[in-house]
Amino acid sequence: MELYRVLLADDEAEIRQGISRKIDWAARGFELAGEAENGAEALELAEQIRPDVVLTDIKMPFMDGLELCRRLRRTLPAAKLVVFSGFDEFEYARQAVSMGVSEYIMKPINARELEEVLESLRAQLEAQRQQRRDMETLRRRYEESLPVLRELFFARMLDGRIPPDQLAERAARYELELPGGPWGAALVSMDLPASGQSAERDELLLLSVRSFVEEHFELPGCWLRALLHNDAVAILAGLESADQLYPLMAELERLCALAPSCLGLRLTVGLGRPVAEAGQLGLSMEGARSALDYRLLMGGGRVLYIGDLEPDASLRLSLDDEDQRALATAVKLGTEQQLDTTVHDLVERMRASRLPPAQCQLYVLEIVTCLVRLARSGGVEVEDVFGPGFAGAVPAAELASLERLGEWLTARCRRLRELLGRRRTDSTGRTVEAAKAFIADHFADSELGVETVCAHLHLSPTYFSTLFKRETGKSFTAWVTDLRMAEAARLLRQTDEKTYLIAEKTGYIDPNYFSYVFKRRYGVTPSRYRAGEG
Repeated sequence: MELYRVLLADDEAEIRQGISRKIDWAARGFELAGEAENGAEALELAEQIRPDVVLTDIKMPFMDGLELCRRLRRTLPAAKLVVFSGFDEFEYARQAVSMGVSEYIMKPINARELEEVLESLRAQLEAQRQQRRDMETLRRRYEESLPVLRELFFARMLDGRIPPDQLAERAARYELELPGGPWGAALVSMDLPASGQSAERDELLLLSVRSFVEEHFELPGCWLRALLHNDAVAILAGLESADQLYPLMAELERLCALAPSCLGLRLTVGLGRPVAEAGQLGLSMEGARSALDYRLLMGGGRVLYIGDLEPDASLRLSLDDEDQRALATAVKLGTEQQLDTTVHDLVERMRASRLPPAQCQLYVLEIVTCLVRLARSGGVEVEDVFGPGFAGAVPAAELASLERLGEWLTARCRRLRELLGRRRTDSTGRTVEAAKAFIADHFADSELGVETVCAHLHLSPTYFSTLFKRETGKSFTAWVTDLRMAEAARLLRQTDEKTYLIAEKTGYIDPNYFSYVFKRRYGVTPSRYRAGEG
């Protein structure tokens, strides 16, 4: 069984030793992972061992227990805090409670009482651990949410917001079996009186229309799903073959004719062109919306098929917002394989349109414009990506075939990905160097902390701490302490200044704490170090 880590902080060595000896830690599910003799040391130690429980005295030098708890509540919010004190004062207890302290124990500490506190804390920690590990609970919640998740899944399919390569995986996640044949999308709109209807009544009528479609739709071999979509009812139809389009239209016409007697409503259906696969349903839905726009011209109470009203919509190629986001994500964050796949899908869209490459120039220009924006926002020179003298146009030679065009786009995207990666690496190095320089200029300031540096660099503390530790191998606190101690040692060797002045010049308000840290670093007190004993 994994033991919970305990950090013990008390300035009295006898008390620390007594607690350490009297408690059978392992028997109660704990290990004493570290001991500290003051709050400042405890804070540094907590950063290293990440304790589950902190036992701390209130009255300690350099940093008292309440201040320690206040800081730990920010850095280790899940840790259980226990404070003990020889001062029976209400104010101490009130402050401890306000900081989320789990227990407040009066000195002298009774071993049995502390064991009972540890038992209680272990029960709390076990409950938290069990809650995190309780996959059955998560599974039950997930299953309860499945109907809503499926509705969202189908709505995103209709809006074209699910990448085709993720469709099968997401469908399986929601325990759905989708047909593999052609698909069609339709929108069912109801004609309502101009006034006298409430929004609540409109929604109830939409639910009635959806139920009506699900209950009365009859077309053998056709998979159907109806859902609320904005102010209409959307229909997803999985067809056995493209030839089933006209039987589908006939069945929808039958429902329109049946609606006045069953619902007391007149329904108009906009039907989009069938598409080859479910991942392209967004295109069919665009056609369905456009078809409904012809209702005033063609009349309602019937099926309006976009194929009868407009030229083939597939001849219109456009890079929508979702495409641009996907391309930007692949360039900035994706692997090379993910980037190649994204570009391949964009090129395949041109192939599916059956348009000559020269007629795809506007679509390609949209892709190039997206890449230019990415380059500029990332501080990359456009000519470094597209070559000298680039003016926004694709070289004519690259439009000779879709294969050459795809290779050219892929090469440009890979180049941009490489240059952005270099910029990030360079930026990281510059950020850490700037932090080092700022620390070197300000380490004498006793108020210097992560927040001060982050305000100067305009970074979040969490991101900066991770970045600094990764690049330097040391925490921010350790880095500052190293600089302060090195400067203190220099001043002791080269000047006759008094110790308390050297403490102030190296960022320590309390000379005693300065001496404590110095001795912990060099093994001797500052005065002995000056005398040449260090």
